[in-house]
Amino acid sequence: MKPIKSKTSEVKKQKRNQLIIGAILIFVMMGSVFGIIVGSFGKENNSKVEYNGFEFIREGSFWFLELGNFDFRFQYNPNQIEEIDVEINSLNNYYGEPLYFSSENNEASYEIALNLEGIVLRMQNACLNESNCEENLPLKTCEDNFIIIKEGNSTSIVQDNNCVFIQAPQEDMIKISDEFLFQILGIR
Repeated sequence: MKPIKSKTSEVKKQKRNQLIIGAILIFVMMGSVFGIIVGSFGKENNSKVEYNGFEFIREGSFWFLELGNFDFRFQYNPNQIEEIDVEINSLNNYYGEPLYFSSENNEASYEIALNLEGIVLRMQNACLNESNCEENLPLKTCEDNFIIIKEGNSTSIVQDNNCVFIQAPQEDMIKISDEFLFQILGIR
């Protein structure tokens, strides 16, 4: 036999069930809204910038450029960096040749090295002259492809024979490295 229930207990049970179902629906709806919001953050990071006929695509915190058979990665796109008026050798001068670095900033040299990795024959740290050579590194001249990165108060890129002297304040080192890459790739 079934126990006898009063109308008030039946109404209370029905209201309690409605509250539970309502709470579950609210939880599901809030979770869906949260998922849409979180999902949209990744899409906002993916954007495109066109500059002088080149298309830069943002993925995460980097800008990517596909040029020929190579993919290049930058921390900045050309619109985010002030252009430096300089005449330097093009990418063809580096293709299949060894590249030497002397750098006071590892991040800046890494930015350049990462992008030129599949293009140059090999990369190596070196010294431009004996007086500044603290380590047991090979001595190279401006007859070799040599990139010298120094921290300084002014921002500049100077080509002297096959040497490129890159100088910028610490906080602008990645920007000037990207500007150097834009210059040799013919983007600017």
